[in-house]
Amino acid sequence: MSLLEVRDLDAGYGDLQILTDVDLDVDDDEYVTIVGPNGAGKSTVMKSVFGLTAHMGGTVTFDGEDISGTKPEDVIHKGLGYVPQSQNVFAELDVEENLEMGAYILDEVPQEELRKVYDRFPILEERKHQQAGTLSGGQRQMLAMGRALMLDPELLLLDEPSAGLAPDLVDEMFDKIDEINETGTAILMVEQNAKEALRRCDRGYVLANGQNRFEDEGAVLLNDEEVRREFLGG
Repeated sequence: MSLLEVRDLDAGYGDLQILTDVDLDVDDDEYVTIVGPNGAGKSTVMKSVFGLTAHMGGTVTFDGEDISGTKPEDVIHKGLGYVPQSQNVFAELDVEENLEMGAYILDEVPQEELRKVYDRFPILEERKHQQAGTLSGGQRQMLAMGRALMLDPELLLLDEPSAGLAPDLVDEMFDKIDEINETGTAILMVEQNAKEALRRCDRGYVLANGQNRFEDEGAVLLNDEEVRREFLGG
């Protein structure tokens, strides 16, 4: 059984259905990317796994447990971390306070996990007393990921982690995601930089109009003529 299994998922917002019969799997320690055109429903899949949409049908199973329609405040207890695309830091708090907020469900801040975050993102330790709202875009993204890692999740959900970053920071961000995966955290990522995402991931899914279109190893999708023509710009 996969760590995450999504089967025949129908979901949306209010009465508006966005996803239809979506299937998706993420295995232990696997790195999976969802790509597709704007409006395909990519972020809706991510939000549905984390309980942020209206569940209309199908199942979401995590680590053998059906979590379909479970609220985010309960999902986080089960070993999932989620980093939204925007508004993903507490701007008025400093860096360390943001990281501590990532462990709010615990009685004490896990100092070992805090140390791991600082070791992975040294710039955050350098700026731990700086107000998060004054950080650069790349630093805010690192902070958001670091906060999600404070509970040492089994699966980390990343929604457009390279969005808005300067071109010279995109590779660095992908390198950090690679490192997180290599240390044993499974990754499910939605990404606008489809070619680079498919180049780095284990498997990929292509969504269009809220439905599965293609699924294969990242490298296979990257070199598929139809996928390149329709979704990757040739």
